[in-house]
Amino acid sequence: LCDRYGLEELHHSPYAVLLRFVDCGRGGLVRFECSNPSDFRIEADGVVYAARSLHLSTLPASPLVIKARDSTTQQQWETQVRLTPPTNSGQQDLKEIVFPSRRTDGQLIRMKRDWVIPPINVPENSRGPFPQELVRIRSDHDKNRSLRYSVTGPGADQPPTGIFIINPISGELSVNKPLDREHISSFHLRAHAVDLNGNQVENPIDIVINVIDMNDNRPEFIHQIWNGTVPEGSKPGTFVMTVTSVDKDDPKTANGMLRYKILSQNPESPSSNMFTINNKTGGIITVAAGLDREKVPQYTLIIQATDMEGNPMYGLSNTATAVIKVTDINDNPPEFTAETFFGEVPENRVNVIVANLTVTDKDQPNTPAWNAVYKITGGDPTGRFSVPTDPTTNEGLVTVVKPIDYEISRTYVLTVEAKNEVPLARGIHFPRQSTATVSIRVIDVNESPYFEPNPKLIKLEEGMIPESALTTFTAQDPDRFMQQTLRYSKLSDPANWLRIDPNTGRITTIAILDRESPYVKNSLYNATFMASDNGVPPASGTGTLQIYLLDINDNAPSVFPQEAEVCEKPEPNAINITALDGDLNPNAGPFAFELAHRPSDVRRNWTITRLSGDYAQLSLKIGFLESGIYEIPIIITDSGNLPMSNTSYLRVKVCQCDINGDCTDQQHIMAAGLGTGAIISILLCIIILLILVLLFVVWMKRRDKERQAKQLLIDPEDDVRDNILKYDEEGGGEEDQDYDLSQLQQPDTIEPDAIKPVGIRRLDERPLHPEPQYPMRSAAPHPGDIGDFINEGLKAADNDPTAPPYDSLLVFDYEGSGSTAGSLSSLNSSSSGGDQDYDYLNDWGPRFRKLADMYGGSDD
Repeated sequence: LCDRYGLEELHHSPYAVLLRFVDCGRGGLVRFECSNPSDFRIEADGVVYAARSLHLSTLPASPLVIKARDSTTQQQWETQVRLTPPTNSGQQDLKEIVFPSRRTDGQLIRMKRDWVIPPINVPENSRGPFPQELVRIRSDHDKNRSLRYSVTGPGADQPPTGIFIINPISGELSVNKPLDREHISSFHLRAHAVDLNGNQVENPIDIVINVIDMNDNRPEFIHQIWNGTVPEGSKPGTFVMTVTSVDKDDPKTANGMLRYKILSQNPESPSSNMFTINNKTGGIITVAAGLDREKVPQYTLIIQATDMEGNPMYGLSNTATAVIKVTDINDNPPEFTAETFFGEVPENRVNVIVANLTVTDKDQPNTPAWNAVYKITGGDPTGRFSVPTDPTTNEGLVTVVKPIDYEISRTYVLTVEAKNEVPLARGIHFPRQSTATVSIRVIDVNESPYFEPNPKLIKLEEGMIPESALTTFTAQDPDRFMQQTLRYSKLSDPANWLRIDPNTGRITTIAILDRESPYVKNSLYNATFMASDNGVPPASGTGTLQIYLLDINDNAPSVFPQEAEVCEKPEPNAINITALDGDLNPNAGPFAFELAHRPSDVRRNWTITRLSGDYAQLSLKIGFLESGIYEIPIIITDSGNLPMSNTSYLRVKVCQCDINGDCTDQQHIMAAGLGTGAIISILLCIIILLILVLLFVVWMKRRDKERQAKQLLIDPEDDVRDNILKYDEEGGGEEDQDYDLSQLQQPDTIEPDAIKPVGIRRLDERPLHPEPQYPMRSAAPHPGDIGDFINEGLKAADNDPTAPPYDSLLVFDYEGSGSTAGSLSSLNSSSSGGDQDYDYLNDWGPRFRKLADMYGGSDD
């Protein structure tokens, strides 16, 4: 068994030697020690580094002793490393694999059955020459026969291919190009040994090739500019921020071990070293006091990161910028710009700004450490002022929130204190400038008079006679420092009962006060008066006078209801009634009910029975009373100190009743509520309606008579007047010229269609059907008969759906067949018209009335 560690040495570079220990499967934690720690150091992975620059002349003559100690069993092993300068010939002996040798006591040891190939370490970025031999692979079977060697795996026959090659005969494994650990840190190959026939003579063995890291990458900051904040006034040791950088080299070696430092600080106030940085973690903290945002609001630091654990000679570096803002704290109290502020305000004004208080604050504007809050600490015991803050200017606005009375106080002196929304920082106190005085002058204005008390209540008995003095209702003027006079007037007096003296305010009555008036509600009567002063400008005030009217017995009772029904027969024949009285108790009920003595048949036919203080029952005293309307007088007396009586008439309808006691006659409506006035109104409406209908009929008859009088006065045969001609008729050709003007003559002379020859009928005439009936005209001619006749014909044609597109009735070319008046020569003869009646000329108007007298008169 393998009971000790084997140690092998390799020459790689002038500064690094890799010692790889084989633990034979023990698995314990091994610690390494170097015999010359001043010149060399060894890492946990067995890599020996030169701690300083070594030259050929300074190489130690004695070998370097490396000790390996098992931390669990405390077992220790040693090996020696001989340092030799590298050869320039490019030839060097390959590493020789040493197998365990036989012991000197002659005992046999276990023979090695397979290859033992430790991991191969190859530095990255090697300059060659290439191919560079790494190790020789050899099998125990190559002594008695020829073998062929090969390797497989990524880097050999798999991508990336061609990096490693092997001599198939000698078994020398070589690297063909420079390696990059940041790309591939290790390769896992498998070596094969076969005979000439291709038969496998050894089991494949795994070969691990580790790429040794070289310092070929600079540190890179994650961000080029880092932003951080720190409150002003922070104590030393306050954490600010952390900057971070990365290095692609192996972090387990010095190549990837970074160290940070601050190269510069700007500005260097109040000290050039206000901050420090943890060289391993990159954390920035404060190391000096005196951070003041009002002096230096921002610092800029240049941070450097260096690998090789910060070695300035061998390490690679990079820089970044750290911007540190100093945040504000409330370390500056607000200060007033003046010790005293002045303002003035009219009295009785509210929500007005009296004065503006200005302050200065060095803290950052529009932050809680800058926003001012004002508080009144003295001079305002009644809370008439407040000081809100203007959010834009940060000023204090002294505002009146309660009315100020000039007659009480003419000036106010306020003490106002200014603070911030957040408390001051610890150790800072408010200076005297954080308190100011505000002097406010009150301006006197004309105030309105006021009535006291308002409303004013007085109690009176109703029925007071006019010109009675009630009370004096005066107002007071709050302006004690102004010489003013008051005048009084009445604003509201619904019943017009009162009068007020304009100078003294004395109120008297001008009418009798009546508690039962509709203007009195719940025995209260309200009147409003106004008092006005003579100030500039004038002011006025109003007051209400409430008069509580005490009731007196000034209203007689009356019966309710005033109308009722009762059946002819005794059953049912009772009527329940009550009494109404406008007065209040004890001037109202209980009431006494009694039937009047006259007429005498009242007490003979009726009887009244008192049911309670307010109700009574009226019933028939006899067994039967004939149907009809009866007025029954009832005397009702109230219970006042001086009782009042009244005779009320109850209108009772006696009617025939059915089995349910309801009236069955036609006058039920009257008894149910129609009084005499309603019946008279209905009759008057009916009479007026009949008169209107009669007038309309008379007007229609008169109009019909006038229409009948408007007919042609001259016979068609003797018609000597001008004929009506139409010259622009655009009708239907020559057939339009066959006109029938007989309709322009008297209707009684028109021939019926039945006797007209068929051959002379116009084509556009209306079909044969009953014609509209026109009113018969009298034989007396009239000057306007033709125009009226044409208009009537036009209306008939417009309403006739069978008429042609043009009105044939309006085409006139018939010159007539003579005049029914005869020859005009008869005017010269006194005997020619002796047997003719000329009375119809009186109907023609004043112009023809003279002719009627001349020709229609007697011989005398």
